[in-house]
Amino acid sequence: MTKADIVAKISEKLGMEKGDVQATVETFMEEVKTSLEAGDNVYLRGFGSFIIKTRAEKTGRNISKNTTIKIPAHNIPAFKPAKVFVEGVKTNVEVK
Repeated sequence: MTKADIVAKISEKLGMEKGDVQATVETFMEEVKTSLEAGDNVYLRGFGSFIIKTRAEKTGRNISKNTTIKIPAHNIPAFKPAKVFVEGVKTNVEVK
Protein backbone atom coordinates (compact mmCIF):
# COMPACT_ATOMS: atom_id res chain seq x y z
CA MET A 1 0.00 0.00 0.00
CA THR A 2 1.36 3.42 -0.95
CA LYS A 3 0.78 6.84 0.54
CA ALA A 4 -1.63 7.61 -2.31
CA ASP A 5 -3.60 4.44 -1.48
CA ILE A 6 -3.81 5.47 2.18
CA VAL A 7 -5.02 8.95 1.22
CA ALA A 8 -7.65 7.47 -1.11
CA LYS A 9 -8.96 5.04 1.55
CA ILE A 10 -9.16 7.70 4.27
CA SER A 11 -10.82 10.13 1.87
CA GLU A 12 -13.40 7.51 0.91
CA LYS A 13 -14.11 6.41 4.51
CA LEU A 14 -14.45 9.94 5.91
CA GLY A 15 -15.98 11.62 2.87
CA MET A 16 -13.22 14.25 2.81
CA GLU A 17 -11.42 15.83 -0.11
CA LYS A 18 -8.25 13.99 -1.12
CA GLY A 19 -6.30 17.24 -0.92
CA ASP A 20 -7.25 17.75 2.73
CA VAL A 21 -6.40 14.15 3.61
CA GLN A 22 -3.11 14.42 1.72
CA ALA A 23 -2.17 17.52 3.73
CA THR A 24 -3.08 15.76 6.99
CA VAL A 25 -1.04 12.65 6.17
CA GLU A 26 1.94 14.76 5.05
CA THR A 27 1.75 16.85 8.25
CA PHE A 28 1.56 13.72 10.42
CA MET A 29 4.62 12.22 8.74
CA GLU A 30 6.53 15.50 9.02
CA GLU A 31 5.73 15.75 12.75
CA VAL A 32 6.93 12.18 13.36
CA LYS A 33 10.13 12.93 11.44
CA THR A 34 10.69 16.24 13.28
CA SER A 35 10.15 14.60 16.68
CA LEU A 36 12.60 11.80 15.93
CA GLU A 37 15.18 14.25 14.60
CA ALA A 38 14.83 16.18 17.88
CA GLY A 39 15.51 12.96 19.82
CA ASP A 40 11.91 12.38 20.95
CA ASN A 41 10.10 9.07 20.46
CA VAL A 42 6.48 9.07 19.19
CA TYR A 43 4.00 6.77 20.94
CA LEU A 44 0.64 5.87 19.35
CA ARG A 45 -1.40 3.61 21.66
CA GLY A 46 -2.77 0.53 19.97
CA PHE A 47 -0.62 1.13 16.89
CA GLY A 48 3.04 1.32 17.89
CA SER A 49 5.99 3.56 18.58
CA PHE A 50 8.40 5.37 16.33
CA ILE A 51 11.64 5.17 18.30
CA ILE A 52 15.32 5.95 17.98
CA LYS A 53 17.59 2.91 18.17
CA THR A 54 21.28 3.24 18.90
CA ARG A 55 23.59 0.99 16.96
CA ALA A 56 26.89 0.18 18.69
CA GLU A 57 30.25 0.69 17.02
CA LYS A 58 31.32 -2.35 15.05
CA THR A 59 33.97 -3.63 12.71
CA GLY A 60 33.09 -4.17 9.06
CA ARG A 61 34.88 -5.34 5.95
CA ASN A 62 35.51 -3.58 2.67
CA ILE A 63 35.44 -6.62 0.42
CA SER A 64 36.78 -4.89 -2.70
CA LYS A 65 39.94 -3.66 -0.90
CA ASN A 66 40.06 -6.56 1.59
CA THR A 67 40.42 -4.17 4.53
CA THR A 68 38.79 -3.79 7.91
CA ILE A 69 36.81 -0.62 8.60
CA LYS A 70 35.35 0.75 11.79
CA ILE A 71 31.65 1.65 11.62
CA PRO A 72 30.95 4.28 14.29
CA ALA A 73 28.03 4.12 16.72
CA HIS A 74 24.95 5.83 15.27
CA ASN A 75 21.22 6.30 15.77
CA ILE A 76 18.53 5.06 13.39
CA PRO A 77 14.75 5.51 13.33
CA ALA A 78 12.71 2.37 13.96
CA PHE A 79 9.09 1.31 14.38
CA LYS A 80 7.96 -1.00 17.18
CA PRO A 81 4.38 -2.24 16.68
CA ALA A 82 1.99 -2.46 19.64
CA LYS A 83 1.13 -5.92 20.99
CA VAL A 84 -2.47 -5.56 19.75
CA PHE A 85 -1.16 -4.73 16.28
CA VAL A 86 1.21 -7.72 16.25
CA GLU A 87 -1.52 -10.10 17.44
CA GLY A 88 -3.90 -8.82 14.75
CA VAL A 89 -1.36 -9.49 12.03
CA LYS A 90 -0.51 -12.93 13.46
CA THR A 91 -4.14 -14.04 13.51
CA ASN A 92 -5.38 -12.40 10.29
CA VAL A 93 -2.52 -12.71 7.79
CA GLU A 94 -1.87 -16.08 6.22
CA VAL A 95 1.73 -17.27 6.23
CA LYS A 96 3.11 -17.38 2.69
